[in-house]
Amino acid sequence: MLSQDERRTLLDIARRSLSEAAAGATYRPPTDLPPTLLAPGAAFVTVRAWDGQLRGCIGQTEAVAPLAETVAQMAQAASQQDPRFPPVAPGEVDGLRVEISVLSQPEPIDPADIEVGRHGLVIERGVARGLLLPQVASERDWDRETFLDHTCLKAGLPAGAWREAGTRVLAFTAEVFGEDDE
Repeated sequence: MLSQDERRTLLDIARRSLSEAAAGATYRPPTDLPPTLLAPGAAFVTVRAWDGQLRGCIGQTEAVAPLAETVAQMAQAASQQDPRFPPVAPGEVDGLRVEISVLSQPEPIDPADIEVGRHGLVIERGVARGLLLPQVASERDWDRETFLDHTCLKAGLPAGAWREAGTRVLAFTAEVFGEDDE
């Protein structure tokens, strides 16, 4: 669990990275951070308009870089490289809210053990891979099977592919916090 100060620091890093990216620059987080934020960490950054509409969401599921650096990179990517949306323009930045999901390592799970609202999912088969954060199922009031089906669809697989041999189901947890929590 991150402290409130660590959460605020990560939100500040994401906000600064979002602003710099919209202006065509790259933000580098400070290096004098608590050890927790300098340790390798996986995270997703979600950018939403004030009305709650998604504006971008990109993440890293492997803890390969310091968490603070991962958050800065994912904020930039979510605002500029999410293929579902045009890049965020400088005039939009003040009207956007940032949410961060710090992820645990995905682990294989029996589909019967998935807890909606607690687990995020990764579905893999061959080169196909789909991921949905834990809050997606809760926000949409999905049951476990619907969550699994939609994760399959996100991977480009048919709904129900999670039941088939050769399909891997992995779960992770996420510590989710955002500017709206402040």
